Amino acid sequence: MTAETQMIFGLALGVFVLILLVLKTKVHAFLALIIAASITGLVGGMSPLLVADSISLGFGNTLASIGIVIGFGVMIGRVLEVTGAAEKLAYTLIKVVGKKREEWAMAIAGYIVSIPIFVDSAFVILNPLVKALSRKTGKSVVTLGVALAIGLVATHHAVPPTPGPLGVAGIFGVDIGKMIAWGLIFSIPIIIVGVYYAKWLGTKIYQIPDEDGIGFIRPTTANVYQEFLQSSDERERELPSLFKSLLPILLPIVLIFMNTTMTALEISGGAIDYLLFLGKPIIAVALGLVAAIYSLAGYLKREEAIERMEEGMTTAGIILLVTGAGGALGQVLRESGAGDYIAEVIAAMPLPAILIPFFVASIVRLIQGSGTVAMITAASISAPILVNLDVNLALAAQAAALGAMVFSYFNDSMFWVVNRMLGIKTVKEQIMVWSVPTTLAWGVSLVSLLIANMFFG
Repeated sequence: MTAETQMIFGLALGVFVLILLVLKTKVHAFLALIIAASITGLVGGMSPLLVADSISLGFGNTLASIGIVIGFGVMIGRVLEVTGAAEKLAYTLIKVVGKKREEWAMAIAGYIVSIPIFVDSAFVILNPLVKALSRKTGKSVVTLGVALAIGLVATHHAVPPTPGPLGVAGIFGVDIGKMIAWGLIFSIPIIIVGVYYAKWLGTKIYQIPDEDGIGFIRPTTANVYQEFLQSSDERERELPSLFKSLLPILLPIVLIFMNTTMTALEISGGAIDYLLFLGKPIIAVALGLVAAIYSLAGYLKREEAIERMEEGMTTAGIILLVTGAGGALGQVLRESGAGDYIAEVIAAMPLPAILIPFFVASIVRLIQGSGTVAMITAASISAPILVNLDVNLALAAQAAALGAMVFSYFNDSMFWVVNRMLGIKTVKEQIMVWSVPTTLAWGVSLVSLLIANMFFG
């Protein structure tokens, strides 16, 4: 057996065991991911010690990037909920966009917010709005959450200065302005299809947050919307001001956007470094939590305020563990070399030039989970092939970015963040909630790229 064959066999066996454990046994997804990572590495030819080190490295790196943000984010969310701030934002959002169009409002919010902010962090920050809208309007939290997530993931994959598409543009040598313009255009049909799917899915998985805002319930009917409309004006007078309600969300968004913009423009040094420090997601979201505590929870006693934040933390533990385990599996797949090998095989196939980076990114994404890694890998492999061909490099760069959207599943941190924060626990529903819409987005992107290539290729 050649080394390449051994890597592919290890990958196939690891994925098979993962699916078997999650679907057919009592083994928790966290442990199943660690077992699958171990099997993939060991059978794929990695040394036992390297497998163990890769699992630790992948787990640690994943939580290092988003773990603290998730912790702070759920604490902000709990403060927003118990003080009525999330409720205030829900009422305001409905008034601006229009009643009974909340899913469009969330998708548009995601479309804008995810341009400067890492997608996992953005979903954590905006999730309290999803829960508040669901609880107060009676719309399924799945409809609103999936609409938000699709809006977030569309521009996360396609629009700089998000790190993935920014790196892809650099590898292809594409003007950032062109990359942004095409990304904004390609994201629109993705969001439209995603919202309609989210509306349909909400009829299949009807779920709303419970009265405490911690768990979820599944009523047999959604008959609370009319009551919400009748009571909204009276209730809104009792809530915090719009500025105080927005501050914990807007502050980290503005700081992170500032950091991303100055980094993209390569502005640094002196006092600028302190601004860059404030714009790091960990610091920015921590400041958002401070703002939530003192602008919204000032009337609470110290013990009560801490207790409320700790209530939020109870929902973060399993998210952190499973997210980290997904990162561990992805790291083992990268270290084994299986992703690079399969990507090179795809690149050698006689595909239309514009589709080479698209399918390379798709294969790499399926293997190791990270959309950003898939984009960069696809660009690195395909750019040398395409640079001497008659192809629009801006579209090729977008192909590498959008191809990485395909079928998010167990080895993608966003899969676990979305499903766990929306209270989705069964594998079948988890796939419907996030694997299917990302694949729809992938399919829409493929069609959009081919149409754009007909006119501008």
